[in-house]
Amino acid sequence: MSAIITPDICDAHPEVQVLDPIFVSYGGREAFCGPIRTVKCFEDNSLVKQAVSEPGEGAVLVVDAGGSHRCAMLGDMLAEQAVDNGWSGVVMYGCVRDVDVLAETDLGVHALGAHPRKSEKRGEGSRDVAVTFAGVTLRPGQWLYADNNGIVVAEERLPLES
Repeated sequence: MSAIITPDICDAHPEVQVLDPIFVSYGGREAFCGPIRTVKCFEDNSLVKQAVSEPGEGAVLVVDAGGSHRCAMLGDMLAEQAVDNGWSGVVMYGCVRDVDVLAETDLGVHALGAHPRKSEKRGEGSRDVAVTFAGVTLRPGQWLYADNNGIVVAEERLPLES
């Protein structure tokens, strides 16, 4: 696949949606893309853990954690599991932790911030549902493209030029 450069994607495909610029890149993979799979949960990362334990097949896990800044929903162990299972990246509308390790992990990770506290484990939330944050509704099966310029969403995989 050719390089993912979101400004070029926006120029070539003006129909893409652009998430509000509220995310920080924490992962070791600066640019990533893939079909979207979703988790919606609040201060409980049980379904995030479940998702990254399954084959990612190059997908991007989009997590609507309600924008919480009170705990982390992804850390080093789940990020490593995501890499081992073939996920391309994680977009977390919430916080992450273990950021020094995340920076060395071959996974794209965009989140609102870092927080040292782990989340609860109550098994609450839902998967494979439409989620809305940062001005965009993201649905399973759409394609997400991210780099250090931002995050864009397309209805289907885009033909990127080399």
